[in-house]
Amino acid sequence: MDKPLKTPPPYPVASVDHALRAATILQMEGEATVSQIADRLGVARSTAHRLLAMLVYRDFAVQEENRVYRAGPVLELAAHSRSQVSRLRTAALPHLHRLVDLLEETANLTVRTGDTARFLASVECSRSLRVGSREGMVFPAHRTTAGLLLLSELDDAELEEVFAHDRYRDRPGDRPHLPALRTELRRVARNGFAVNQQRSERGLVAVGVPVRADGVPQAGLSLSMPSVRYSPHRLRSLVATLDAAARALESDLAGA
Repeated sequence: MDKPLKTPPPYPVASVDHALRAATILQMEGEATVSQIADRLGVARSTAHRLLAMLVYRDFAVQEENRVYRAGPVLELAAHSRSQVSRLRTAALPHLHRLVDLLEETANLTVRTGDTARFLASVECSRSLRVGSREGMVFPAHRTTAGLLLLSELDDAELEEVFAHDRYRDRPGDRPHLPALRTELRRVARNGFAVNQQRSERGLVAVGVPVRADGVPQAGLSLSMPSVRYSPHRLRSLVATLDAAARALESDLAGA
């Protein structure tokens, strides 16, 4: 049995959320200035400065002589992948903004690491009822649109390795039912897109397509929307627009 869907806490603490998001930015992208953190979090520079000072105090960040902050000792585990993640995110952002302008829904870029999917970038739409930013968040891969897309590229042996029993010895309820998952992944591979209807969060629907480099899927590009605004009749046009954005992003990545 899968664990319950991820739901926001009923009483979120904004300052904690901001600090965690700032730490995630430093871990994934390597370094940032106070102004960059303030812009990304939508807070004042003074607030961003206080957040970073606390992260430095707790060894989640260090400040260089040029006043640039980078990931500290506590966050150094993912250092080897920072430059690739940063390039992918930077290339994707203009396309995410364009998707939001065209479709007025929240757009995301997500990668898979093992059995989890991490949102590298998220651009919210301006509607009052909307899906909020998921940037930096991590979900079980089989519960996300991009995770399904990227898992669908694996053969049976690779899928068994990702979801090996040994990895779930202390959390057996988190392991998906592989026969059912394989059936779904074959359908995703045939279609070339994935639809997530309230698998990761209640009231949320997401549609996504893969982003490839040299023919190999690198990430998933997706749109997230409240379920009340989704209709299967929109699916074809949503996928066509996402496909066009993915091809444009692939072209930019190849050029870079």
